[in-house]
Amino acid sequence: MEKLRLQEDKEKKLPWKKWGPYLSERQWGTVREDYSPNGDAWNFFTHDHARSRAYRWGEDGIAGISDQNQLLCFALSMWNGKDPILKERMFGLTNSQGNHGEDVKEYYFYLDNTPTHSYMKYLYKYPQKAYPYDELLWINSQLSREQMEYELLETGIFKDNRYFDVFIEYAKNGSEDILIKISAANRGPERAEIHLLPTLWFRNDWSEWIAPTNRAAEKPKISKLKSPKGTAAVLAKHKELGEFVLTCEGEVPLLFTENETNHERLFPGAENESLYVKDGINDYIVYGLMGTINPKNQGTKSSAHYKMMVAAGETAVVQLRLKKKSKEEDEEPFGEKFEKIFKDRIREADEFYASVIPPGVNKDRANVMRQALAGMLWGKQFFFFDGDNWLDEHNSNPLHSGYNKKRNSDWYHMLNKDIISMPDKWEYPWYAAWDLAFHAIPLSIVDPEFAKEQMQLMLKGLYLHPNGQMPAYEWNFSDVNPPVHAWATLFLHKMEIALSGESDVDFVKSTFNKLLLNFTWWVNQKDRYGKNVFEGGFLGLDNIGIFDRSAPLPTGGHLEQADGTAWMALYSQNMLELASEIVMRDKSYEEMVYKFVQHFLFIAAGINKKGSDGMWDEEDGFYYDLLRLPDGRATRLKVRSLVGLLPLCATSIIEKEQRDKIPGEMELIRQKIRRMPELLESIHPTGEGNYGIKERGILALVDQNKLKRILEKMLDENEFLSPHGIRSLSKYHEKNPYVMHVGGREFRVDYLPAESNTGMFGGNSNWRGPVWMPTNLMIIRALQQFYLYYGDNFKVECPTGSGNFMNLFEVSKDLSERLVSIFTKDEKGRRPIYGGTEKFQTDPYWEDLILFYEYFHGDNGAGLGASHQTGWTGLIAKAIQFYSRIDAKTFLETGTHSVYHKLKD
Repeated sequence: MEKLRLQEDKEKKLPWKKWGPYLSERQWGTVREDYSPNGDAWNFFTHDHARSRAYRWGEDGIAGISDQNQLLCFALSMWNGKDPILKERMFGLTNSQGNHGEDVKEYYFYLDNTPTHSYMKYLYKYPQKAYPYDELLWINSQLSREQMEYELLETGIFKDNRYFDVFIEYAKNGSEDILIKISAANRGPERAEIHLLPTLWFRNDWSEWIAPTNRAAEKPKISKLKSPKGTAAVLAKHKELGEFVLTCEGEVPLLFTENETNHERLFPGAENESLYVKDGINDYIVYGLMGTINPKNQGTKSSAHYKMMVAAGETAVVQLRLKKKSKEEDEEPFGEKFEKIFKDRIREADEFYASVIPPGVNKDRANVMRQALAGMLWGKQFFFFDGDNWLDEHNSNPLHSGYNKKRNSDWYHMLNKDIISMPDKWEYPWYAAWDLAFHAIPLSIVDPEFAKEQMQLMLKGLYLHPNGQMPAYEWNFSDVNPPVHAWATLFLHKMEIALSGESDVDFVKSTFNKLLLNFTWWVNQKDRYGKNVFEGGFLGLDNIGIFDRSAPLPTGGHLEQADGTAWMALYSQNMLELASEIVMRDKSYEEMVYKFVQHFLFIAAGINKKGSDGMWDEEDGFYYDLLRLPDGRATRLKVRSLVGLLPLCATSIIEKEQRDKIPGEMELIRQKIRRMPELLESIHPTGEGNYGIKERGILALVDQNKLKRILEKMLDENEFLSPHGIRSLSKYHEKNPYVMHVGGREFRVDYLPAESNTGMFGGNSNWRGPVWMPTNLMIIRALQQFYLYYGDNFKVECPTGSGNFMNLFEVSKDLSERLVSIFTKDEKGRRPIYGGTEKFQTDPYWEDLILFYEYFHGDNGAGLGASHQTGWTGLIAKAIQFYSRIDAKTFLETGTHSVYHKLKD
């Protein structure tokens, strides 16, 4: 049934995805909501302000849903009778409040979700004692960067299990008929009070501060509705959306206010637009202020108020139904049919996941994979940004005279108003372009069509800059992300052929044409002197280097980056393959094949240039960034990091059948090589006399000698190889830090397996040791490509010095197993991801709940950084799926194209 719903949505028969989990868990602190004079987004819109100030660009809530334009929203608010405020959104620390950057201080889990959101399940663990807001702020503010964060479990608030497991479930009976079940299970030893406030509200698009171009035609309204005995109901009316009814089980009190800013509380001397404001329900429940809710039972925000005493070990259940109003007489909203719909949706969800999780996967791995995919689907968010309007308000629109150039002034063309996959609903109420390309890989397992839409999104004219640059993220759209969209597009194209037997030529061609603009931007903007070696700044790797790569260098000059150059080599390979696919149907693209072969050859010559001007260090057998000084001299920055491993990833196999289909282009390439044979000296030998297994050709920056030398370090447990994947920095630097003195200052890089000890990039990232999932995926892919060329003719020690020799498929599988082992129980029944946190390791209500952290401890695999970045770490689902279905022999035989058919089987 779920696959049928996906098809109906794709064919626009029924809009099954019109409603989904599109709310953030935090909107505060975003650039869009920042109207401060100095651009201090974090401090201008604080968590304390969030309950009282109406958002303009998006909404947040706990386990929330909305329509695709986020006009009408629903989420759960709670109160335990002791907190100083209602629990309406997640709480965490900003960069300035924590010792390691942004960090959510709550425990919640994405348990289930289907691609049309026909069934969704979410768990929030709500303490029965007052939430320790001040304690978390104070203690974390006192900690140094060398110390770990102070977490919510450490406050003792969950002692004796004095908390509620609050489950929120949704089941769709139709595209606009949503059943809601909220279950509060008391895990504590005594009866405890809980207030459940399911809340319906409209995003504010009517107030005076909304620009005329974005303002609603008329203000919407929520009002009390006469309902059958034993229920309570509200009617939500919106000119664009229509009329919706929220029916609540039981004759429960209904509270009404406006989703409008409480100016009087936040800005002394200011006046409110109306008597009733956003925090009115909060003030009525927590402080008992009767005048803060509207006695006329109407407004733009409404909560049902369920006040319950729940016995120890018991569960209280609340049922609701949100449905578009129709002229037909409504059926009984609850009862047996309500329960049957829930059971049907749960059964269909189980059937759907049985079709995507390989049958040989054990229960523990299946649980990890399903929660990873659920997190990917919960991670969808509504993103709204009108660049022209926003810049007008900040007097920084270049279309107007006398403007002040501020953040994102060059992006006035943007109008983003879409549902977008984001890394994290708490830390990221905004998209990140290169992360989105990685998201597409696990998303393709459950919803290939949505994955394709996400790839096309950043290339639309309302996103892509007219000069061809992709927007990085709203903190600075002009930052540079690694160019991985072509790689992801190629992956999705091959997956679609496997699953449907057909190629979506329009998708490939449209995406290729726009990527061509982006590729040209890279060549024109990031190859400073036309030498086919590239810059790009931090390129997603934040504080991995000795200098902040996005800032002017203290030495002067510039960096020629091994990772930037490697990404461009891979970009060329991916564009070459995409062009080859298009040529088979449109001969006008023949020149594109030749163009990208030439780009790859020139880039390879640039990165592998011999002597002191090259990035390859023959003595060390490793690639390094090159520091080009103002006088033209160059020196290698000998930091053994992912920067030097990424050239390994610029590797692609060209199957014989691919070459045979483009004979004209192949002859042009041969002519080029005959004229410039020196170009072959800087790449892996390929072509006549150098074909691999099954006459495969290979495009790679590293030859067999470089490959061996890089792998010696990468697979050395005293360098990059950890028990749980490839470290971002070699452990070599633990005893041998890289140090440079410039202008009386010391710059250094040490191996740090856990959190960062530097404030670079706000101190909210760490590339100096921990394991990161996407880069490990790229390394695994590279090893697979080399295996398709060499087969069993090339083996290496894994680990280095162990005497255990493996072919490269076996090495890739070993790395995948190390990554999977982060999340799964070991022989002692413990998950490395949770380290010494006993609650997660041994408590039956916690031990099978999986968090998908930003990165992982370089020595023991413990989860670090943001705890809910499933958008990145959800890639583990693909690792589990792939190696459960493919063995070395099958992989070698089927190759890069037909291997996807095996995945389908």
